[in-house]
Amino acid sequence: MRRCVLPFVVVWLFFAGAPAADILAGPLEPGGTAEIVEVIDGDTVVLEDGREVRLVGIQAPKLPLGRPGFETWPLAEDAKRTLEEIALGRTVELRYGGRRMDRHGRALAHLYDSADGTWIQGEMLRRGMARVYSFPDNRALVEEMLTREREARGAGRGIWAHPFYRILTPEETGGAIDSFQLVEGRVLEAAIVRGRGYLNFGEDWQSDFTVFIDPESRRRFEAAGIDIESLEGARLRVRGWLKSFNGPEIEVTHPEQIELLER
Repeated sequence: MRRCVLPFVVVWLFFAGAPAADILAGPLEPGGTAEIVEVIDGDTVVLEDGREVRLVGIQAPKLPLGRPGFETWPLAEDAKRTLEEIALGRTVELRYGGRRMDRHGRALAHLYDSADGTWIQGEMLRRGMARVYSFPDNRALVEEMLTREREARGAGRGIWAHPFYRILTPEETGGAIDSFQLVEGRVLEAAIVRGRGYLNFGEDWQSDFTVFIDPESRRRFEAAGIDIESLEGARLRVRGWLKSFNGPEIEVTHPEQIELLER
């Protein structure tokens, strides 16, 4: 079996326990400063100039926010109050690490308290009030965010004490279709078929949980020095939206969606 090294595992070890202010520089571009005048939910704020900012890289428990039939996620109000405590009325520096605006016209930025350097995303994760939620075009600081999330989960803080947010086994994924989940299990088979990568977590690929990686996404793994086929036999934590296609499936678009737990 060929061996791959997931580089973000090394980064975990380096940043574990690092103060939020120590990460201020990072691989980010400055985007000015502004005061936060409103908190919409646990991952969205409004600035004094009227701009909405989506705290890129995290997903807090969701509120309906006018969506018909949408049920409030557990601890959504707690997450909003936590973000208010951390950020409301504070002047923050915006920093960008990828795509700068989403389809709703919201800025996609990392926020830092101008007074003490507190990294707002990092603090929400440290308190257990959000999960890491990254995209292929916006991946800056994901390794550091995973470290904060892992620390909070290990301590049972915030959402990690609630069964709604627990990590699923591959066998449980069928009951969570169309939701964002973290899934832990061992890869029984890793294969490349017509340019597409597949990580099968069960004996029957037509009904058991599978991770799918399209050719463009595979190139991101290759650029990171990760051989998909070498993950056979590894125990992984995978995050993403569960869909149903020949059984439960998560489409992985970038390496940070996969954490190597055990060889």
